[in-house]
Amino acid sequence: MPMLLIKGVYDVKGAQPDGDTVPFTADDPAEWDLVGGGLGRAVEHSATGRAKLRLDAIDALETHYGPNRVHQPLHFAHAARDELLNWLGFTDVQHDTGETVTASTPESVPGFVLTRGADVHGRCIALAGRGTPPGQSGLEIDVDPAVLRTTLNHHLVSAGLVYPTFYRSLFTSLRVEMATAVAEAREAGRGLWPSDVTTAGAKITGLSSLTDDAVLLPKLFRRLVDYLQLGMALPCFPAFLAGVGDRFSILSTGERCLGLHRVVETSNGQTVRMTHPPEDLLFQDS
Repeated sequence: MPMLLIKGVYDVKGAQPDGDTVPFTADDPAEWDLVGGGLGRAVEHSATGRAKLRLDAIDALETHYGPNRVHQPLHFAHAARDELLNWLGFTDVQHDTGETVTASTPESVPGFVLTRGADVHGRCIALAGRGTPPGQSGLEIDVDPAVLRTTLNHHLVSAGLVYPTFYRSLFTSLRVEMATAVAEAREAGRGLWPSDVTTAGAKITGLSSLTDDAVLLPKLFRRLVDYLQLGMALPCFPAFLAGVGDRFSILSTGERCLGLHRVVETSNGQTVRMTHPPEDLLFQDS
């Protein structure tokens, strides 16, 4: 899978990194213009080359979602964030009460990103690497499963600290490697998996059920938060999902779907569950 390599540094002071987003400053800011071959969405960045990365193929529990800054159980949300920072090479990171980094040791660490595009928010969708890059900055390299296994994305999945969330832009060989790592982490009971209720079912009695108790796929969490803030009862949640209209395929059946109501069910007026595990879904890039 050809991906553009950009060399630079991770520098987190003043940012709010979590388990799947982190700032990165390119050594050459002009290289951001190469992302997507100039034909896709642009990566938003400062004049000095600082941009926000959205780590490809993974989704960490939310630390501050939406205007009301709603979070998922913070034990796992912070565990993913802290492991991300530790793996990159930050040994001491201090945060204020709003999740903003106030100081770090060191102030920056060298690394590189591998990317093919940006999301609708201007964040670079990337595989994140540390240390010496496996190629020349500003040029494409072939990214195979062996390269993938050296990235932060793969590390966090293997540690069981994030959920897999796959999009069509990720090549099949890389997706299969990530799914294998997910299966191994789940089988070994690593990280969040012993507490995961995505397919087992979560009892939702209010917003506090999501912020304090239920460990589940962040995409489902975000849909539930948006729905509960409308003040509606849980049995109508599938109709809400149909209206949102997420587009995805079920990998095990090949079925193409419009709306997460195709894989989400409610019962007893309080319980919600997904009928397929996260790695069995392949979402259309938004």
